[in-house]
Amino acid sequence: MLAVPAFGALVAEPLFVMADSAIVGHLGTAQLAGLGVASALLMTAVSVFVFLAYATTAAVARRVGAGDLSSAIRQGMDGIWLALFLGASVMAVVLPTAPALVDLFGASDTAAPYATTYLRISTLGIPAMLVVLAATGVLRGLQNTKTPLYVAIAGFVANGVLNVALVYGAGLGIAGSAWGTVIAQWGMAAVYLAVVLRGARRHGASLRPDAAGIRASAQAGVPLLVRTLSLRAILMIATAVAARLGDSNIAAHQIILSLWSLLAFALDAIAIAGQAIIGRYLGAGDTQGAREACRRMVEWGIAVGVVLGVLVVLARPVFLPLFTSDATVKDAALPALVLVALSQPICGIVFVLDGVLMGAGDGPYLAWAMLLTFAVFTPAALLVPALGGGLTALWATMTLMMTVRMLTLWFRTRSGRWIVTGATR
Repeated sequence: MLAVPAFGALVAEPLFVMADSAIVGHLGTAQLAGLGVASALLMTAVSVFVFLAYATTAAVARRVGAGDLSSAIRQGMDGIWLALFLGASVMAVVLPTAPALVDLFGASDTAAPYATTYLRISTLGIPAMLVVLAATGVLRGLQNTKTPLYVAIAGFVANGVLNVALVYGAGLGIAGSAWGTVIAQWGMAAVYLAVVLRGARRHGASLRPDAAGIRASAQAGVPLLVRTLSLRAILMIATAVAARLGDSNIAAHQIILSLWSLLAFALDAIAIAGQAIIGRYLGAGDTQGAREACRRMVEWGIAVGVVLGVLVVLARPVFLPLFTSDATVKDAALPALVLVALSQPICGIVFVLDGVLMGAGDGPYLAWAMLLTFAVFTPAALLVPALGGGLTALWATMTLMMTVRMLTLWFRTRSGRWIVTGATR
């Protein structure tokens, strides 16, 4: 009941980018290239703050389990205030440096002006995007994943309508696409804030910023930030290695990575349910319930991983032609896709246990475990081109990376050290 709506909300995020790309793509190649550069910069800037959702979910869920809804919402408001502060800080940095950032990403002379225009306007929506992350964490902690789904669907529809109206109807071009997205993002943030504020009034929670609470939210987020940056670095290294293997291999790698990311959304939905459920059990002091929930969710993760793996194998002949007609690219991708399929049960365990430990507030361990994984993966991946390996060898190192993550998370859950009860960890 928690995971299915969470999956829908997760999928809505990449659909925003796809809708913008489809609308801007008809303006011209230079505009689409500019959008690609600007979107990459924006998603990077926002994705590193995903801890706003994760840490807030765990903190709020604990207080829900302890029966203190007023404190739960108060903690959620601290996360939202932190999101506003971080969003304003990022906006203050990106606005004046937009041309330099676009140039750093290697945009062509024709695409750079469009990228700069889109980036500068869209930066105005970063605070809203971070508020959405934090408020989503609040609702997840309150065991509510349906409202984020409804808001995401409404935001996606509004984004599409606004983009068409402003790009073509008002003749604003790529600037219209950026403004449409910003308006949709602030609209989503406003809805979330209205829901949270209504809950705060109902339970008598203060809405004022609390320095100690905001500081606590930031401290809880730092380990998760380290974890996220380490994972991002792993994906960037994998892409850099694939680029060294030749055009066909990097093209095949991008196709496989897009599929891998889509599969991750399905598994991450179970992890989100894990964050909310584990936090609630530990807040209520129910260690046996937390252990049983962990075991059940691992079973779900393995089962979903097996199903996804079978679907990948069966869909290979249909999936690849959607992205390329190049036989060389297909030949490079086919064996690597088999590895992706075989690794899905491992990925299922990893995502679930990741969510369980996040729900338990075990961020410092997750940070150290990911740094260890990074240390194992990096030399293995860099050896692939040195030893004459191809794309399949690279994805073997990706499977190694997920296996290391699985072992580190499994040892932690087996130790029981993550089980700390109470309204706070």
